[in-house]
Amino acid sequence: MVDGAVPGARISVAIVEDDAVTRSLLSLAIESEPALALIAAFDRARPAIAWLAANRPDLLLTDLGLPDGSGVEVIRACTRYSPGSAIMVISMSSDEDKILSCIEAGASGYVLKDAGRTDIVQALLDLHAGGSPISPIIARKVLARLRVAVKPARPAVEQRNASALTKREACILELIAQGDSYGDVAAALCLSVGTVQTHVKNIYGKLSVHSRGAAVYEAQRRGLLRMNLPKPPE
Repeated sequence: MVDGAVPGARISVAIVEDDAVTRSLLSLAIESEPALALIAAFDRARPAIAWLAANRPDLLLTDLGLPDGSGVEVIRACTRYSPGSAIMVISMSSDEDKILSCIEAGASGYVLKDAGRTDIVQALLDLHAGGSPISPIIARKVLARLRVAVKPARPAVEQRNASALTKREACILELIAQGDSYGDVAAALCLSVGTVQTHVKNIYGKLSVHSRGAAVYEAQRRGLLRMNLPKPPE
């Protein structure tokens, strides 16, 4: 509940929806639930924002496409003026960018308009109880977007690790990949076997591996080698 709310009192709800029929259906659904109380309904963003500057609803239910602005503006205004209010979007749009914009602005729920009246009322109750009601298709899109955002992280780390290999380490790795023993590598590079082993240990650490075979495979996988080598046995 927002500051000043009375324990046990009905949960106050404000609606911002430009379509008259949808706004009427939402109003009826809210008024039919004894735990909820509809205290305001708007068909445009500007009057809603002005109202939010002086009022503190428990819940705000807003559409995105409004005649005089975006529902995201309403969400930001509610977050600014009434940070204790919980915000839910109701929209026809399942566009990923719009969904993320709403979440970033402060929305905690996102329900599509094709949800039934009972589902929307339950979503409002869940929202007030601390949940984040999201239509399944919206949740799937958000998760898919997050997966795409996370994927570049691993190659970036690998690139930094690869660039951290010294020229000597890279040369030793190439010789090992060709099947040379530590003795062969030492002789070819005029180094002691102990020095070669030290370099190999450093290579293991940079590639996060624990064996020669795994080091060669991992280096080839990251594009450090031109050879097509089989994966080493577990």
